[in-house]
Amino acid sequence: MPSPNIVKVFSEDSYYHIYNRGVYSQNIFVKPADYAAFLNIFKRHLSNEPTQDNNRRTLPHYRGEVELLAYCLMPSHFHILLYNIEKEGATRLMRSLTTAYSLYFNKTHQRKGSLFETTYKAKFIADEPYLWHISRYIHLNPQDIGTKYNLYPYSSYPYYIARKKAEWLKPRRILDMHGDELSSYPDFVKDYEAMRSELHTLKKHLANS
Repeated sequence: MPSPNIVKVFSEDSYYHIYNRGVYSQNIFVKPADYAAFLNIFKRHLSNEPTQDNNRRTLPHYRGEVELLAYCLMPSHFHILLYNIEKEGATRLMRSLTTAYSLYFNKTHQRKGSLFETTYKAKFIADEPYLWHISRYIHLNPQDIGTKYNLYPYSSYPYYIARKKAEWLKPRRILDMHGDELSSYPDFVKDYEAMRSELHTLKKHLANS
């Protein structure tokens, strides 16, 4: 039976957690330039103004159709949080993103064939509390490879704590939802980090009991 998150019918004014991994769980990011190339595709698709290629042809531009709210690029997979403004916005962005990056990666690393395991998966996010949770879940992903999330260079976390700013990334759409309930985003993430650590310790203890 196929995964319930493979078939995607995107709606307007909706939030989606989108993720995918390399075919056979192989790495899709091998060197820093690979991460930069992936993010540069977001930049040219979502910046204020369209860009042109070397032949002065206008490249695909989806600003006003979809917004990138959060991301984390891991060696073998990625997580993305999108706000879909127009019905086809997310579909158009993801198709262009994965195609362009696959072409880049295969050419750079002298390989052929599919780069990704399957069609990307998308999870509709229906309520704000889960949306908040997904943002910090995405930012805590580097811990799975033994890296502190606040030191990891390939996630949107620095943009959430005002260390970086980019016109193609929209963290305020998430941050503004917290209002007075959230004093600081770092504390919000640390709370879940501590809880996840406690659950991990408990599971290990129960397994050995």
